[in-house]
Amino acid sequence: MNWSSLPPLTALRALAAYAETGSMAEAGARLNVSHAAISQQIRQLEERLGVTLLDRKGGPGALTAEGRTLARTTLDGFADIVRLVEELTGRDADRPVQISTTPAFASGWMMPRLARFRQKHPGISLMIDPSPELRDLAPGGLDMAVRYGSGVWPGLEAELIVETPIVIVAAPELVGDTVYDSPAELTKFHWLQELGTNEASDYLAHFGTVLDQARGLTSLPGNLMADAARAGQGIAVTAGAFVEQDLASGRLRLLFEDRRKKGYFLVTRPGVQRSGARALYRWLRSEGRAYAEQRETSGGLGLAETAEGADGTA
Repeated sequence: MNWSSLPPLTALRALAAYAETGSMAEAGARLNVSHAAISQQIRQLEERLGVTLLDRKGGPGALTAEGRTLARTTLDGFADIVRLVEELTGRDADRPVQISTTPAFASGWMMPRLARFRQKHPGISLMIDPSPELRDLAPGGLDMAVRYGSGVWPGLEAELIVETPIVIVAAPELVGDTVYDSPAELTKFHWLQELGTNEASDYLAHFGTVLDQARGLTSLPGNLMADAARAGQGIAVTAGAFVEQDLASGRLRLLFEDRRKKGYFLVTRPGVQRSGARALYRWLRSEGRAYAEQRETSGGLGLAETAEGADGTA
């Protein structure tokens, strides 16, 4: 950035305050200076830019098109600075901590554990946004997100908290005890995938096959997909961590697994987090470590050993 080309900050503040109030006197009061000082700053800004910002014919002056454009951009920039300063200084501590995650992760992993966070931090309010999309993590908005992948989201920081493969499962009542050698053999069934994703078609495409349109595909929220799979309504594509108990009890049968991606990552912006967000971040990390230790102690469910066929990377 060419810092020397930027106008003085005081002049930009004067223009922004005038645009916001529509009055030299009110703008001066906002900045604790005289109305004459506001007028002088705007004139100096015009001279610096070589552009007319105020139309002074017949009155105190209305913003020109150039003046409105510069004022709008300046106001947006100052608003971003104010929001960030409030975050850094804790002035927005009462604002709920906002986290975005997939519906499947929210219902299958986070919600069963959330009571422990409430017990530890009863004064922290949360706002959970269940969405398969990676929402914008901007100051004043979402504090963090949990997303499935390999941990690479440009401009963001990511830490693995739940290592788990994607698994292809179905109710025994639907698929029986047949040994399937290839995912292509499952295209004769109806498939289920999380709403907002292409997990089923992407998985099959990796093996050079496609869904059978005659059999159809149902996209639905992740928490409902597991219920549909248990009811024998189709072949489900989900994370192994969400169906471990179903596999252990025999309610679902593991057909294949896909380990091309690592698991669920906690995604944040670089920089300092506000206190409530830090508390949730640390809690999610600790729960992830506890989950990993529990699986290591119990030996997991042996997903790879129970899968009957390709592991998704062949």
